[in-house]
Parts: sequence; C-alpha cells; structure tokens
Amino acid sequence: MSSGGFETLPNGASSTIKPWRVDIPQESLDELNVLLKRTPLAPPTYENSLPDAEDRHLGVRRDWLTAAKKHWEDGGFDWRKKEEYINTFPHFKAQIHDDALSSDFDIHFVALFSKRSDAIPIVFVHGWPGSFLEFLPMLELLRSRYKTADELPYHLIVPSLPGYTFSSAPPLDKNFTIDDAARLFDRLIVHDLGLSAYVAQGGDVGGRVARSLASQYEHCKAAHLNTAPMPAPDPSRLQSPISALEHEGIERGNQFTQTGSAYAIEHATRPSTIGFVLSSSPVALLAWIGEKFRDWTDADPPLDTILESVALYWLTNCAATSLWSYRQVFGPDAQTHSSEKWYIGKPFGFSWFKKEISPVPKAWVELTGNLVFHRQHDKGGHFAALEHPQVLWDDVEQFLAQVRGQCGF
Repeated sequence: MSSGGFETLPNGASSTIKPWRVDIPQESLDELNVLLKRTPLAPPTYENSLPDAEDRHLGVRRDWLTAAKKHWEDGGFDWRKKEEYINTFPHFKAQIHDDALSSDFDIHFVALFSKRSDAIPIVFVHGWPGSFLEFLPMLELLRSRYKTADELPYHLIVPSLPGYTFSSAPPLDKNFTIDDAARLFDRLIVHDLGLSAYVAQGGDVGGRVARSLASQYEHCKAAHLNTAPMPAPDPSRLQSPISALEHEGIERGNQFTQTGSAYAIEHATRPSTIGFVLSSSPVALLAWIGEKFRDWTDADPPLDTILESVALYWLTNCAATSLWSYRQVFGPDAQTHSSEKWYIGKPFGFSWFKKEISPVPKAWVELTGNLVFHRQHDKGGHFAALEHPQVLWDDVEQFLAQVRGQCGF
C-alpha cells in the first residue's frame, strides 16, 4: 500500500468499498507462458514482410511480432515486477447494485485520496485498449509532488470500466452502453465515496463516458477531454477559423478512417467473433493491441509498456468483455460527441494532441459544449496520459484553476 496516507477513504465513504491488491495466480502466469511458447506465427508474406522496417501500413510486421513474442516468452518481460509496482498505488473495489440493469457490479479503482476538506475530486476514465495503467504515470507525478494526503489538493480516482481488467463484466442478458458506465461511475463517486461534486476527465471511450457524466449528472461540475471524434459539421455553424495545423489533423483523421478503423467496425459489428479470436491466443492479442499502441502514438512506447497492457488484458480475460462501447459509436444508431444528448453545458476543457488518430479542430469541439479552455500540443497521440502525463496534467490543473469558482469548489 502507498505511503503518505493516500489510501484513506473520504469521510462518508461506504463500508462496501474495500482495499484490494493485484495478485495474479501463479498458475495463470504458467499457463500464459506455455501458450506463448506453443503458439505459432503466420508464415512470412508480402504483407507482413515489407522491406522498410518502419512500413506498417498493411498491419503488424512479422519481425516485430517475432521479437516481441520472444522477449515475452523468454522472461524479458516480468509480470511480477510490474505487479509489484502497480500495488504501490492504493487499489479498491466497490460493490454496486444498479437498479436500471438489475445487476450487481464490482468496480475496481485506483486512487490517491486527499485529507484536505477543499480537495477537488477528479475521475479519470480510460479507453480501449487502455486501462487504469494509462494514468499511473500521472499519479506518480502527483504523489511525488505532494508527499502526503494532507498536502494533496485533489482526490484522484481512476476506475476500471465495466468489462475491463478487474471490474465486473456487463450483464449477459442486457446491452451495456456508455451511459450505463457513466451512471455506475456517478454512483461510485457520489453515493459510495460520498463526494458531492467532481470533475470528469477522459479520452477515447473514457472521453465519451466523461461527456455523458458532464451532460447528464448534476454532481459532475465540469469535464476535460483529450479526444472528441465527430463528423465534420456544417461549415456555417463554425464560430472559429481552422488553422493549417488543424487542417492537417482533419486529413490525418480522414486517412485513419480509410486505413486504420477496420478494427472498430469489427468490434461494433462482430464483437462475438473477434472476442473469441482475441481470447484464444495471447499472441493474437499482442498483435491486435500492440499495433494500436505503436500506430496511435507519436513515438513507439517501450515494448514492456505494451506487454504490460497486453498481459493485463490476457490475465484478466477481458478481451471479449471490453468491446461493448463500439456498437454505440460505430453501429447503425451511432452517437457522437456532437449529439445533442451529450452536449456539455458546464465548463468544458479540451486538449488537442497532434498525433491523435482523429484530431478535431477547436471550431468543431466548441459546437459540442461550453468550451472555456483549449490547449494545442505539437506532440503526443491517442494515449496522452501515458505518453505525456506532465503535459496532460498541466492542462487539467490549469483548466481547474480557471473554472474552480464556477464549479463551486
């Protein structure tokens, strides 16, 4: 457990919230190692063996996957070492009954709690193929800056989405949506943690959940996002000019739609099929997720960073249970950030990262909410919290300083 008192729950927190630790059974690790060693790779093909080592436009290269698999199966990646670090942060599980779905959930979350009476609660929500791991570098920054819970001016709460890693999977008999996840998280923050007001932050699926929280729940007083994918609006509605750099971003987004979004259509239209594929082989999961961590960032993350996320998905068996959000976003009745239902009428901040897979101009984003804070960065991609935790945190903190009075904190 972390030192500094960051594990102390806020006054009024429910007794159903219990401290928790990550402890993967050794037999699961042994089974994983056997599967890695016994799983064959596809034979060399033109598509996976293009001559330029950096050419990935037809998918994962065989040489990279071969090297990554060998590093993993030979013990170059040590899960227990990663697990030990993960457990230096306070973990919890909350038992939540959701009346709307007539279902019970265990919601896992990592947190650094403050002992200050004026602490601002912030809930950080991850996306796919991310997890709570994305925000650990940011939490590390904060616990290094503020040595004790008496100094920390925020409650930092990082829940695992239902169906992801250590949170319960969605029910088997009902469709589960982004708005369902938002309802559970609002319940977690307000009812179970006893916090009467909070701010939501997120990207990817987490950005949509944060938008749902801010637009539909009174206790969520503001939202900061770092993604906002949406179709091009009617030019007559735009209130701001679009810069040359933002036009480049639009082109990047169009290119991604044409050549990089097939995974999302598969998740949305055939989640059962791809769920079986990804749950049957850790090497298949490595190819599917590893591609995203390499293609959606402005610089390739260290291999161990990729393997940490892939291993977590495999060891928690969440490859199939984490795909539920795609039907709502890419299916026939898709909702986007520009939908009227998800308009943020509260203070709204946005961070634009150049190498995001679909960087949306400020002129588009401000049509989706009361945009009062906007920052543009010339580096960083889809996994902003993981890639540039200090940059993203600085934006969040500046946004909070600007809107604190309006939010009643």
